[in-house]
Amino acid sequence: MGDIIRIKEKYYVLASSALADDRTRVLKYGDTFGVFNRYGDIEAVGHGQLGLFHVEARHLDRMTVRLGGRTPLLLSSTVRNDNAFLSVDLTNVDIAVENRSVIPRGVLHVYRSKFLADGVCYEQLRLANYGLGGIELPLSIEFGADYADIFEVRGTQRRQRGRLEPAQANTSTVTLCYQGIDNVTRSTALHFSPAPDLLTENLATYSLKLDPSEEAVISLTVVCERNVPSKSQQMYAEAFAERNVQCREGIFDGCRITTSSKPFNDWLTRSEADLRMLIQGNPEGAYPYAGVPWFNTVFGRDGIITALECLWMAPSIAEGVLKYLALTQATEKIPEQDAEPGKIVHEVRRGEMATLREVPFGRYYGSIDSTPLFILSAGGYFLRTNNLEFVRDIWPNVLAALDWIDRYGDADGDGFVEYSRKSADGLAQQGWKDSGDSIFHADGRLAESPIALCEVQAYVCAARLSAALLARALGDPNRAQVLEKQASDLQQRFEAHFWNDELRSYVLALDGDKKQCQVRTSNAGHALLCKMASAERAALTAETLLSKRMFSGWGIRTVAAGEARYNPMSYHNGSIWPHDNALIALGLSLYGFQSKVVDILQGLYEASLHVELNRLPELFCGFHKRADSSGPTLYPVACAPQAWAAASVYLLLRAALGISIRAPERIIRFSNPALPPDLEEVTIENLRVADATVDLLVRRHREGVGVEVLRRDGEIEVVKSV
Repeated sequence: MGDIIRIKEKYYVLASSALADDRTRVLKYGDTFGVFNRYGDIEAVGHGQLGLFHVEARHLDRMTVRLGGRTPLLLSSTVRNDNAFLSVDLTNVDIAVENRSVIPRGVLHVYRSKFLADGVCYEQLRLANYGLGGIELPLSIEFGADYADIFEVRGTQRRQRGRLEPAQANTSTVTLCYQGIDNVTRSTALHFSPAPDLLTENLATYSLKLDPSEEAVISLTVVCERNVPSKSQQMYAEAFAERNVQCREGIFDGCRITTSSKPFNDWLTRSEADLRMLIQGNPEGAYPYAGVPWFNTVFGRDGIITALECLWMAPSIAEGVLKYLALTQATEKIPEQDAEPGKIVHEVRRGEMATLREVPFGRYYGSIDSTPLFILSAGGYFLRTNNLEFVRDIWPNVLAALDWIDRYGDADGDGFVEYSRKSADGLAQQGWKDSGDSIFHADGRLAESPIALCEVQAYVCAARLSAALLARALGDPNRAQVLEKQASDLQQRFEAHFWNDELRSYVLALDGDKKQCQVRTSNAGHALLCKMASAERAALTAETLLSKRMFSGWGIRTVAAGEARYNPMSYHNGSIWPHDNALIALGLSLYGFQSKVVDILQGLYEASLHVELNRLPELFCGFHKRADSSGPTLYPVACAPQAWAAASVYLLLRAALGISIRAPERIIRFSNPALPPDLEEVTIENLRVADATVDLLVRRHREGVGVEVLRRDGEIEVVKSV
């Protein structure tokens, strides 16, 4: 998934300013999100990524608080651990009022708090005078709305825009309005309490008079709407209380993980809060949006992988993802959307530019892997839950996805699934590494399509085995046998065409001429994830993945150092992605390489200690870890939070502990469990399998790592094997 803009009729990843340097603060609820600076302001800095966004339109591009016409001094700024509330402490600079008196610095304390709920941004300013005398000074709040589309904000030039309507103001409310070319009226209503002394179309001013120890409170409610009158808004305190209750809602089906390490627990806490933020309030239901700020929408691949990362502890996320993707599965051939019958959606957008097809991503199907991953996920969900009724409901979608693999995915009939763009404006690269330069040969030449990616063949093999499992459960053994034979044949062809002795690994891809892209990449690790590799070649691949060229100390690079296009600062050609590492770690675990799994887990854990809020971003740079390092080097426009990065810790734990769950047999198995050096214990509470629940303690002993059942409610077997 790239940061995509349009340049000369094509779409590319854009990095126009460094979000990591801006140190922004992000809030999100449903299809509304805000990107603020550390002061809580929205200013036109860099290329203007700050703003309050609703359904992919920027409803505020300016919102600043000034004391006596001056920017306050920043004392502190943080997003609460649950990600729902932004808190900022400010004070005044030395202020001259009408050139005749000075209010000394640090006399006035301003506590600024914000949160989002149901298309509304709630804000409160609490001001306290800590001086010895009374103070009088003006406070101003400047605001404005450009209603830029999310793609426009990211750099896409538009030939035509809609119409900004005249603002409507009364004593306490201003309504800003934009009439889109798509015939959607977007409005922003700003409600001030108490009413300002002066309110215009872009400015509210208050004349503050505070005696010593006196406080004043100003509340501001910003209501974002589409095609409807402004909704009635709650009072700040009432909305605050409701949002607090929502923040206590679990997203992991009651399961809770704690460890003996406080820093590790901080990582877990932030990851859970990030996933809650990316799920809560979404109109699609329990579907995790890909990432904030630029991917606050449905992505098929991202949703599936996030669900798979959490599947062992929270199968309800997978159910929500499968349900929505089944509903949006393509039913006809639409070349401009890269859509074909049975294909699973890549991306869904609802903004003005998507509606007008100025960008092709309104409902776009340009990913080669979402469809086999959908089937793989359905099989994994059944193993985890034994919910045959749900499987029966989506079985027609699984069959349609299988038909797409055979009919469209393998268009040339060579036995491999490959891609080539059908839409002139769509993505050139349609695997998870979808940068334009991500698939290349050893000499750096870009591969020509159709391209058969290494990991996609593994996904297809696993998808067929998953579908075979479901077919047997649904009483169709003949179909299951056919699918198992197809999977076996694919595995043999894969070994024959994708292995490279010189690389000691599987190659990145086969190009349109069926020539190997002989490059060492992390893609090969996904073959282990799907048990596609032979035992001997899995061991060689594992050594390559954890070699110094690939493993930086923080994680496995997407491309090995020394390869033609290697660049540790690139998006896909040398960077480190937490989700990629988590998937590889699970693959290594399936082959019993637990020490290598622990190395990956420890590297990413240490990275979490150095990043702000203990939040692993979408990716970071692939520079080698140094002894004097203060942490990984951040990638400038990485999403944070990002769903599959947030969920990576759960899959990493599953891999390290060797956890597999088979609900039909009512078994939880720990295969050769291992713990990283900083963890002595992991407690898993209320792990539900079918109608049974268990509490488990995984503890390091002198002889190894043991598993103890603390509580068992219902019929479930817990097994440890080596």
